[in-house]
Amino acid sequence: MSLLVVGLSHRSAPVSVLERAALNADAQTKLLHDTVAAEPATEAAVLATCNRIELYADVDKFHAGVAELSTLLAQHSGVGLEELTPYLYVHYEDRAVHHLFSVACGLDSMVVGEGQILGQIKDSLARAQDLHTAGKLLNDLFQQALRVGKRAHSETGIDRAGQSLVTFGLEQLAAGGDVQRWAAGRRALVIGAGSMSSLAAATLARAGVAEIVVANRTFDRAERLAEILQEADDNAVTARAVRMNAVPDELTRADVVVSCTGATGLVLTAESVAGAVEGRTGQPPVTESRFTAVKPEAPQPAADENCPLDLAAAQPGFSVLGEAAVAGMDAATLEQHATWAAGGNTRPAGGRTTESAEADAELITALAATAATVGRIPERRRPEPVAERPAPVVFLLDLAMPRDIDAAVHRLAGARLVDIESLAEASADAPMAADVDQVRRIVSDEVAAFGAAMRAAHITPTVVALRTMAADVVAAEIARLHGRLPDLDDRQRGEIRQAVHRVVDKLLHAPTVRIKQLAAEPGGTGYADALRTLFDLDPETVASVSRAEDSTETKDRPA
Repeated sequence: MSLLVVGLSHRSAPVSVLERAALNADAQTKLLHDTVAAEPATEAAVLATCNRIELYADVDKFHAGVAELSTLLAQHSGVGLEELTPYLYVHYEDRAVHHLFSVACGLDSMVVGEGQILGQIKDSLARAQDLHTAGKLLNDLFQQALRVGKRAHSETGIDRAGQSLVTFGLEQLAAGGDVQRWAAGRRALVIGAGSMSSLAAATLARAGVAEIVVANRTFDRAERLAEILQEADDNAVTARAVRMNAVPDELTRADVVVSCTGATGLVLTAESVAGAVEGRTGQPPVTESRFTAVKPEAPQPAADENCPLDLAAAQPGFSVLGEAAVAGMDAATLEQHATWAAGGNTRPAGGRTTESAEADAELITALAATAATVGRIPERRRPEPVAERPAPVVFLLDLAMPRDIDAAVHRLAGARLVDIESLAEASADAPMAADVDQVRRIVSDEVAAFGAAMRAAHITPTVVALRTMAADVVAAEIARLHGRLPDLDDRQRGEIRQAVHRVVDKLLHAPTVRIKQLAAEPGGTGYADALRTLFDLDPETVASVSRAEDSTETKDRPA
């Protein structure tokens, strides 16, 4: 059997795809059950975070395993296989081990060096253990990944490079300023009471906010988190719990909002946030856009006449000729739209000229060429910086996947929204610590050691079966000797038995020690096959030894 991982992350897929492919707890459970029920896989574990979805499995066939795991990911995520495939990555054997160890050390995180991933790996293993989908390979792998991650954080300064997404997100809300100075005295609303929300609440409390209100669908969990915050010695925050139906009222009083729930739909709409801003400023907030906006008094273009686009899906206030209208469209539709726009089928609106319509046609043609390469144009929802944008009165941090807060809030003057997409963009320019190289060396060493241990363990059942066969041969020969020499006393029988055992042990010692050493080297697993062939070992005997080892091994919970 061999280790295989198929997944997608912020490094391989746009946030819009990650958001659609996000797996809730029930979907993860079904995915694990279906994976181990599939023919190529015997073990499975899912690592699903806000910026990655990975399926680990022990498979007996590489190509069949890749096909099956990819199909299962597509089925359970709800994203079509053809659309999902370009964003998937595959790691096999040592590369798969290297990938997980790198993830555990924070090297593959959106914020390099962050330690929160260790808790997520621990939860992933615990889920697979509870569902009995993790066997010896994945138990050993994930347990070792946790140890490697802890080693990286204890032996290096990777923590200086990394921080949690919560801390990084708050820094983005503070626009690079001092978070404690920015947070001091503010009121915070935390929506959700899971691990990420709890971390956000604790971080805000230590940063010096005056009040934290916790809202959660399960009120008892919200109350428990509020109690923990209230009783903590390292802050002086006032904390209370509310039910989810109180969120609209609390939103009008909150300065800072952090949301991370498992909801499949929006928790906060742009309208609700706009209402909160209006309640603070006394004026409805202005909506800004990075795209060409049509002035309210200008007539809308008669673009719906024979236009191949579904204008009902286009956001109001945007030019149907611009990039906002074509975001997400496939290449064929874009090409039709370019031909339609270039054919003069639109009337100038808002001062538009024939030249600008031709420029739009050229833009759409270029976008179609891009879509032909990557499949479709990713939706672009973040605004360009606006020179005269007023200071925000409401700060929002969305750490959920799929998102909790409407991305249209990005365009509301008076509100500042930081979400997974904007965090990914900001982290691309974040400096990396010099300790990263040291962590990479640790990962490489640990991968080599883990591979050697796994290869050595692979041959152990064969060696045990060989020694068992030798012991049976010795027992049979001693019994035959006793029958032929019945006059021997017990002392003589004991001496003969010890002598025969010593001969067999000496004959087997050097070969078995050496074959374990050879098996630990890359490509050494073939020695087990050679040993079985040379000594004509019964395959069922070897398999029974493996099953016995698995059944007696204690499956420890992750530390």
